[in-house]
Amino acid sequence: MNLPRYAFKDPVDFAVIGAGAAGGVVAKELSVAGFSVVVLEQGPYLRERDFGHDEIKYSHLQALTNNPKFQPVTYRKTASEPPKRLKAVEYGRQVGGGSVHFTGNYWRFHESDFQERSLFGEVADADLQDWPITYADLEPYYTKAEWDLGISGLAGANPFEAPRSRPYPLPPKPPKSSGVLFEGAARKLGLHPFPAPVAILSQPYNGRAACADCGFCEQFGCEMGAKSSTLASVIPVAERTGRCEIRPHSYVRKIELDSAGRASGVIYFNEQRQEVFQRAKAIFLCANGVETPKLLLLSKSNRFPDGLANSSGMVGTHLMWDNGAVAQGLFEHALNEYKGIQVTRLIHDYYASDRNRGFYGGGGIDARFDYYPASFALTGLPVDAPKWGREYKRIFTTYYNRTMMLLSHTTSLAQPRNTVTLDQDVRDAWGLPGACITSNYHPDDVATMKWLLGRQLEILDTAGALKTWVQPYSVTDNMPSRHLLGTCRMGLDPAKSVVNAFSRTHDVKNLFLVDGSNFVTSGRQQPTATIQALAYRAADHAIRAARKGELG
Repeated sequence: MNLPRYAFKDPVDFAVIGAGAAGGVVAKELSVAGFSVVVLEQGPYLRERDFGHDEIKYSHLQALTNNPKFQPVTYRKTASEPPKRLKAVEYGRQVGGGSVHFTGNYWRFHESDFQERSLFGEVADADLQDWPITYADLEPYYTKAEWDLGISGLAGANPFEAPRSRPYPLPPKPPKSSGVLFEGAARKLGLHPFPAPVAILSQPYNGRAACADCGFCEQFGCEMGAKSSTLASVIPVAERTGRCEIRPHSYVRKIELDSAGRASGVIYFNEQRQEVFQRAKAIFLCANGVETPKLLLLSKSNRFPDGLANSSGMVGTHLMWDNGAVAQGLFEHALNEYKGIQVTRLIHDYYASDRNRGFYGGGGIDARFDYYPASFALTGLPVDAPKWGREYKRIFTTYYNRTMMLLSHTTSLAQPRNTVTLDQDVRDAWGLPGACITSNYHPDDVATMKWLLGRQLEILDTAGALKTWVQPYSVTDNMPSRHLLGTCRMGLDPAKSVVNAFSRTHDVKNLFLVDGSNFVTSGRQQPTATIQALAYRAADHAIRAARKGELG
């Protein structure tokens, strides 16, 4: 393959910061449309041959995610507390980003997720707002994402699903033991279980192999190329155009402006930690809901003393958390849950908010088993299990192969006080300030998790569990958060948002931000499908604007 190598001094049409779920999509769309593209990714460029099944390496030593030794993060519940070092957030750090090692859940948002303020009204101590777009605006891009990337599912199986213009390109994966038990119990309770839509190939697709059911999905890269990461799906397409250059080990420290207030390029550290300035006619920042606002805050100037594109003061505010609760059940017979993909069945019966519950929020529940041997030994057993000795070994051996879990994916309310700021007292390996996370649950978030936990235990009991137990769900127990949402909010009013309905910043016309930071509401977590639909939509808009000479 003849890959381009663009000169730093010559402006490319687009610089894309981040090669993850959004950045990979944007790079493919722009390069296929005929534009020159440089993608700057802070992590390495790994291929399928580089992945493996070493649990310690991937689950505990941050082989594919941010390492706090080099990129420290501090955390506090409120702004009045001193921040402490803690890996509060986690994100992918290689070409493909989090799409390389995520579970593969691929839910579309419901129609109501875009209009919750209109439907539900004000929520005290929160900032619940409608999106400036509707589900109908995004539906064609959800469809494009599903067919471009390769998503397995069954259209129409979820009775609560919004209308779709096309079925999934691939059939769903078959249920595993947890899916069979969950489906039977849910139907007994009058619920509506359906096959989980996943970004994992159930059949060969576009030259890629189907899933081999090795069981190493979450936290691991797929050596089969069956997980529909941007690494496996769209980035190769972008490179085959001959117009897209991927630069790994490129740690961006600032987006520069010219005298007219347009983004003119990107300053980054290369692998040798030398500063490089890449000129560009337009920029897509596609890091994540923490790294995107952090970079904007680092990119302050005389024109933007409080951070780039931050005339509203909204950059870094309204952080939404990865909320949910875990219930586990022990069963009489072996379940062999370590085999196959994590999730095969779920329900959306409790997805919608319901005023009769007395709080705002809802969620989905899926059946799964997230553990590998070491992680199960550390956190998977009931709290009353022995911690050592012969009885511990017996219980571990029995429980590991006979346990399943139900995970709820719940609302996180947007609150202005939940923020990403710069911690000037903590420096990363490149000498830049670390990210400081200030975040705590809204009372309704806790009520939602607690209420859904009751439904999870009810399903496990109905499924015939011999014993059930729950995991804690305080904000620190739900760390690190991997769904990083809301910190560069989308909106029509430049005084109350950072980007417009096409993910284009209000303040800098040739600067786009597209990742979880755009989100106005959290939906019920599982944001990847919506992040990628937004990326397709933003790229479509940028292509049309560039061709008309309207990028500022």
